[in-house]
Amino acid sequence: MNSFFVVWVVRIALSAGFLALELACAQASAAPERVNARAKATDASASSNAFTDFRGQSPGKSHRISIADLPAPYATPSAGNGAHLVARPDGALPQAPAGFKVNLYAEGLSEPRAMRRAPNGDLFVAESGSGRIRVFRGLDANGKPQQTQVFANGLKRPYGIAFYPPGSDPRWMYIGNENAVVRFAYRNGDMRANSAAEHLVDLPTGGHWTRDLAFSRDGKTLFVAVGSASNVDDPDTTPAEKHRANILAFDPDGKNLRVHASGLRNPSGIAVDPANGQLWCVVNERDGLGDDLVPDYLTSVREGGFYSWPWWYLGAHQDPRHAGKHPELAGKTIVPDVLLQPHNAPLQLAFYDGASFPSEYRGDIFLSAHGSWNKSVRVGYEVMRVPRHGSAKADGSYEDFLTGFVLPNGDVWGRPVGVAVAGDGALLVSDDGSNSIWRVSWVGR
Repeated sequence: MNSFFVVWVVRIALSAGFLALELACAQASAAPERVNARAKATDASASSNAFTDFRGQSPGKSHRISIADLPAPYATPSAGNGAHLVARPDGALPQAPAGFKVNLYAEGLSEPRAMRRAPNGDLFVAESGSGRIRVFRGLDANGKPQQTQVFANGLKRPYGIAFYPPGSDPRWMYIGNENAVVRFAYRNGDMRANSAAEHLVDLPTGGHWTRDLAFSRDGKTLFVAVGSASNVDDPDTTPAEKHRANILAFDPDGKNLRVHASGLRNPSGIAVDPANGQLWCVVNERDGLGDDLVPDYLTSVREGGFYSWPWWYLGAHQDPRHAGKHPELAGKTIVPDVLLQPHNAPLQLAFYDGASFPSEYRGDIFLSAHGSWNKSVRVGYEVMRVPRHGSAKADGSYEDFLTGFVLPNGDVWGRPVGVAVAGDGALLVSDDGSNSIWRVSWVGR
């Protein structure tokens, strides 16, 4: 077996077991939150107006969280408030800003998660729950695909999808399984794998299982996101955290492992800016410090950068569970570009490179928020837009773009995961709460 992780398998399994037990206990400690429809849109426990919940989310509304807004650890209790999933009510649709239309693109899927558009316009979706990759092609008059086909199956919780080499004529499709990176021979237009998967490199299992993939613009580097095995275990004393909470880098053949960036608790989504080749990621930060700590985030990724987990958070803020450890890192931790609501669980991101949305959307970043469990009132369960105003940078703000997945009483019918820009410029959003894909198109005000 081509693996530097085999030695740690037993320890990883144990760590994952303890993490699962911790989360189960937390979620059992409180019944799912019910919120009256007439409840005010502010949370009395919030330490700053910067922090909100689903009641304060609406399409087009702008938010900004700064370091100055952070409360002290344990300002509120650590909540256990997992999503209470219900069937989508008749006629319910996600809500988008004025001028946009939302329609159901596909349904009846099995945990649809990460999505990628192939160079020829086909849409590939990881159905993680069934271990398969599905492809959609074309668009009919009702806004639904003209063809669909299972490209490959028998995979282990597939997530990330990347085409190699970058450009218009790929030869391979790479898949990030929970336990390995594999690839299939691929040519534009293939709707079914024509050969068995080729194994490239083993990855650790347990804990955070999503393994997103992206290639550098020059095709020389394969980036692989690997989340932590735990909430805040110390890698110095926890072998199960070896090569985790990192974005790893490999040559395209799976060799020459190196750590591209570290201290990223769970970098569930990564993407390369097509305009300049800069790598970006979204990160699920740690739990257990209260409703408003620690903000999740979107950030550009610096090679060799350290982003604070687990000893510090958001710069020189020490996690009290690691008091006194690694003081030399206090001034080296990088503050992310955009702070998001704590616990909202961003999973995927996409750069808008289409032409059908208004021109001010060009180059902006769309990202999903799967939704909270460690906050007393739900937050997330939406798609957000990060405006970049025609530049390569983000100014720290974000906007609600697609909302409405939470009912007024707090029940949840949808959980956004994947975001992808279709060939016609529409935005596609996978939703593993209703096992659907939504299509957002511009129709004009």
